[in-house]
Amino acid sequence: MIQAKEKLIIALDVPDRPSVRHYVTMLVPYTGLFKVGMELYYSQGPAIIEEIKNLGGRIFLDLKLHDIPRTVGRAVSVLAGLGVDMLNVHAAGGLAMLQAAAAAAQQASRRPLLIAVTALTSLDERAWREEVGFARSIGEKVRDWAGLARQAGLQGVVASPREIELIKAHCGRDFLVVTPGIRPAGSAPGDQKRTLTPGEAVAAGADYLVVGRPVLQAPDPVAAVRQILEEMHRAVSRKV
Repeated sequence: MIQAKEKLIIALDVPDRPSVRHYVTMLVPYTGLFKVGMELYYSQGPAIIEEIKNLGGRIFLDLKLHDIPRTVGRAVSVLAGLGVDMLNVHAAGGLAMLQAAAAAAQQASRRPLLIAVTALTSLDERAWREEVGFARSIGEKVRDWAGLARQAGLQGVVASPREIELIKAHCGRDFLVVTPGIRPAGSAPGDQKRTLTPGEAVAAGADYLVVGRPVLQAPDPVAAVRQILEEMHRAVSRKV
């Protein structure tokens, strides 16, 4: 089950340090990384990264950096210096911004995996076209952004599980796809629109799965994680 464990990222969508300690201590034997997002990082600051590391956790810092190339490059340098294992920027920032981020990550003493966010999993095709204003489909734009990220020297992208096969076909099997929007069978979708189960996402070629509420809100989070890992393990075994 080690291979499945390394693919699982638990989203620490919690507001405070006691909650972080509670969940990391409980779940660190069962997960590859913990995702620190905007709410947690902005409320607790860089100290929360050190706390998770001291508890034995590896970290995906999910801040979706999106600004001019110089600003993003400098931010990546600072954040990589915290010792995080994975870090993201937004693909919509364009090639120069992505290249600045990649250059900064490459120069870090401990280089994190650098990935680019594509289309949020909370968007469906109607919102994508009518509210955000893109003429091309989500899949087409995600494919193009993934290609741009690869050209810039990033290691992968964040995309919904429904775009995994398209990205792999366009960018190669070695290009990482990190997939939020994972919902085990029977879980409420919440604000996610483009979802798959853990087994379906692994079967489609996902390299990492991000799961938050289905674990954190479960009566027994450890049991919920073990069930996800078992489903992922079965999917991995079938692919071998």
